[in-house]
Amino acid sequence: MTQAMAWVYLLLAGVFEIGFTTSMRYIDWSLKPLPIVGFLVSASLSFGLLFLAIQTIPLGTAYAVWTGIGAAGTVLVGVLLYGEPATTARILFLTLLIGSIVGLKLVSTH
Repeated sequence: MTQAMAWVYLLLAGVFEIGFTTSMRYIDWSLKPLPIVGFLVSASLSFGLLFLAIQTIPLGTAYAVWTGIGAAGTVLVGVLLYGEPATTARILFLTLLIGSIVGLKLVSTH
């Protein structure tokens, strides 16, 4: 697998992480299948794509980027869709997180 393809897989794994964390908000265990199916599909795709990415990208870098994409994306979903506060501190730390993800990509030697 090429380096570029591994990064595409990692980016998609992060997006599906946002999907499974967001779907958890809707699981109330009242046997409504859509949130549970959404969680299971998103989590499976996220972990599967992460597995493919770590075949090429160093494990520590891949894991940090994956969790960073998921965390940043989940914060943005919370702010944009659920009216969670977008305080100056939250935006500052979200910016630092995104900068760290980009930095890890730039210094990745593989």
